[in-house]
Amino acid sequence: MLGAIVKQETLPFKYVLADSLYGVSPEFVEAVEALPDKTYFVQVPKDTLCWLKRPMAITKQYLWGGKTRTKTVLVDPDSKPISVDELAKNINDYFWYRRKVSEGTKGPIVYEYTRRQMILSAAGLPQKTVWLLIRRTLDDEPQYSFFISNASTSTRLKTLVWLSGLRWAIEQCFEETKSELGMDHYEVRKFTGWHHHMLTCMLAHFFLWHLKIRLGKKSTVYYATAA
Repeated sequence: MLGAIVKQETLPFKYVLADSLYGVSPEFVEAVEALPDKTYFVQVPKDTLCWLKRPMAITKQYLWGGKTRTKTVLVDPDSKPISVDELAKNINDYFWYRRKVSEGTKGPIVYEYTRRQMILSAAGLPQKTVWLLIRRTLDDEPQYSFFISNASTSTRLKTLVWLSGLRWAIEQCFEETKSELGMDHYEVRKFTGWHHHMLTCMLAHFFLWHLKIRLGKKSTVYYATAA
């Protein structure tokens, strides 16, 4: 789908955001990396393994079944990767930065952030170097979220923080459109009908939000759904 959008040149974009379902998919990440001038920013689970410094690895040759084969091993076998969750909990409070993400229904939405460049681990071996952005709540027992990105080394923290909040608008759109505009109330047999229903609901949501903004904060917008 992303490849088709790039090829058609009708919807310009720079960033690709996704949750951890796509963040743990090498095929998805590699597909985005193959697109020219595109940056991915994807969520990953807390057990994702990494190094902060690239461990030294060598390639060895060996015979198996009469054939010469190769394998890559770590020079120091004790150089074990750590989980991003363990890394986050060991970062000093001095390196966390408080930022307001957006305005919620109960006031400003605020988190603390820190970032590191890290080397991803796959099958116990070092892979690509990526940005790791860690977000934590302000609770006494904070909850952590983890994101990785192939953004350039010169990327500023505020850009990564901004990217971490962009998906909220999409999720809010789906939540409100399902509860108020019947997005999840459909009975169709083909993709074309489903796509038309989804698009119509999103356009209605877009129109009503702009109408509410135009009328002011104290205005009431009444939603109507088809029976």
